[in-house]
Formats: sequence, C-alpha cells, structure tokens
Amino acid sequence: MFTGIVQCKATVISFVGHDSFKTLTLSVASEYLEQLNIGASIAINGVCLTVTQFEDHVSDVVGQVQFDVIDETLEKTNLSRLNRGDKVNYERSVTFGTELGGHIVSGHIHDTAVIEDIVLTENNCKMSLGLPNQWMKFILFKGFVSINGCSLTVGAVRDNGFDLHLIPETLSITNLGEAQVGDELNIEVDQQTYSIVQTVERYLKNQNGKNAS
Repeated sequence: MFTGIVQCKATVISFVGHDSFKTLTLSVASEYLEQLNIGASIAINGVCLTVTQFEDHVSDVVGQVQFDVIDETLEKTNLSRLNRGDKVNYERSVTFGTELGGHIVSGHIHDTAVIEDIVLTENNCKMSLGLPNQWMKFILFKGFVSINGCSLTVGAVRDNGFDLHLIPETLSITNLGEAQVGDELNIEVDQQTYSIVQTVERYLKNQNGKNAS
C-alpha cells in the first residue's frame, strides 16, 4: 500500500529481457534504500514492484535496486517503454506511523492515459489527459486519481478525459515535469470511488432484473 506521495525520481540503469519478462535496475539515492529488504514493495511510476536485489551504496550517496517485471505489467503500464537514463517516480510502501499525505494507492494500474495538452504558466501547469471511456465513470471532479504514482486531484472532467493542475513542487519532485504531449501515464483510479460505483451498478442491475421478472 502506498500514499501517492512520490519520494524521489530514480534513474533507469538497465531494462533487459524479452516481451514477457524483464529485469529493471534503477539508481537511486542511498537514503531511499535504508532498511530495505528483499521482497519489499516499491511503487515505480505507480506500479507495485517487488525488490529482487539491491545494493545500498554503489557509491557514497547512490545505490541500486532491481525488480522483475512480468508480461501483465508490461502490457498494462508504461514501464514497457522505459529506456536507459529515463526517470521514474519512486515511493516506498507505507509503514506504521507513515503520514498519509495523499490517498490510499494500491499500485495496481488500471490503464494508461495519453497527454493531449500541456499549458504552462509561471506557477501552474495544466495537463489534459485522454482516458479510455470505460474508466471515466470513476473520475470525479475534485476526486483523487493516481498518475504515475502521484496522488493528484482532478481539476476538470471531460467526455473522454480530464484535466490536472500541477504545482511547481510536483513538477520538480516527480517525472511529470518531464512529460510531453503524446506520452502515456499510468492511471490508478481511486479505490474507494471504484468500489462505490461498482457496488451501485451491481445493485441497480439486480433491481432491474427483479423488476423485469
């Protein structure tokens, strides 16, 4: 479980394998590998991955961490398009006593959204995303959504997409500041909203079935 508060950006060292299985190696500041264990969960661009190897001090301040990425993840997320040198969002899993500054994020990506427009002003970035219609019922004005692992608030909802308003701090700490029109971003809809909508739909379907009979 994660909070959607990205801790830092990590750098892709290598991403090798084949279409159904790859090994991802990242370079990250050593402080973000402290007290880490093999088998721990880390959100990479919002995707919950399991640590398979790590070295906390490759140099004085930088370590490396490694993950195995299977076909399901490669097919559903933007991790399949990573290249050496790319920056990814990095968040360690929640521990007891962690401040919950964002919202509860599972790390299970629902789909990807495409950046359709970016409008930059001095203190704001408006980013417009296009999303497959099947997920739009879970996107609510002022509701939560996880974008590449970042807990964000929906600024506006359109027929086939939605808008975000990103502050300079978000652009600086996360890889959203490097995103460009046409890029695909990992989307996890708010789990609470998802559960409520699904429950209401099942209830209405059952009621309609009873009325029809």
